[in-house]
Amino acid sequence: MAKNAPPDQSLIAMPSFKAVRSFVAAAKYRNFTRAAESLCVTQAAISRQIRDLELYLGTELFNRTGREVSLTAAGATLFDAAQLSLLNIFQATERIRRDKNDKRSLTLCCSPAFSGLWLARRLQDFFGANPAIDLNVVTTQHFLTIEPGIEPDIFITRIFDSRPGYLQMPLFHEVVYPVCSPGYLQAHPESNTLEGIRRGVLLDVNPYGRAQLSEQVDWDVWFALHSHGQQVPLVDATKRFSSNDFVLLMQMALDGQGLALGWDHLVRDLIEEGRLVRPVSDELVLAQNRHCLIFREELADDPDFLRLKDWLISRFS
Repeated sequence: MAKNAPPDQSLIAMPSFKAVRSFVAAAKYRNFTRAAESLCVTQAAISRQIRDLELYLGTELFNRTGREVSLTAAGATLFDAAQLSLLNIFQATERIRRDKNDKRSLTLCCSPAFSGLWLARRLQDFFGANPAIDLNVVTTQHFLTIEPGIEPDIFITRIFDSRPGYLQMPLFHEVVYPVCSPGYLQAHPESNTLEGIRRGVLLDVNPYGRAQLSEQVDWDVWFALHSHGQQVPLVDATKRFSSNDFVLLMQMALDGQGLALGWDHLVRDLIEEGRLVRPVSDELVLAQNRHCLIFREELADDPDFLRLKDWLISRFS
């Protein structure tokens, strides 16, 4: 015979949802009447719910001055937590409601750099052509250790792992070259040679948190591969700044703060717009480093996924 569950004292002792909702409305509008109007209830109901909440807590939540009210210190503490909690509940219920409607949602996982420098520029075009598809974008540097509960439908990544239940197709290989702003190049014309770049302000990608993406390509690797067998010291660079945030490095390059290594698929738009330039024609072609489209096997014939896949491929062709 199954035993009854013991009483959950934390749930039993919790104030009522209606009381908390009334409190948040009153704190937001600083007036019980306006709070009542916002919740489509009477002012007396708001007053009663707040009075019960104050009795439960053993302290006043509002300073009452005429028709206006203001939060006490205890009220401010409760409002910060209650407002956020109610907002989280609302957003969760809205997500559930959206999942039950006829509109299709796909979850795409990619790096922050790809999302910020490539995808964001093109999503309006995709949504305009596919209004019935919602796209949920999750960014990470850790493709091999996705958080529990996150199960993307699609990955765009350099990782060639045998993820069970997923298929993959290659999109493009990587090409890397130096970039800077037109203003930086004008102020440092010597940067149109590799020697000049070596002595400039170098904005460098460091490997922290990026080990799962691919082999590291930084300025040390760049000059080693373009030194033609000679030792090329970097100690005489004017300055070196490093970060694992590629978007930060690109923003600094756009602001004229130095030279960065740019991945072609991420910086090509900025070059075409004239916001970045290539000070030298030298480039590093990483034919073995291919970005792939990795997707759930069950989506292989899904019409909405096929629209997204065809759209992505067309943008890389």
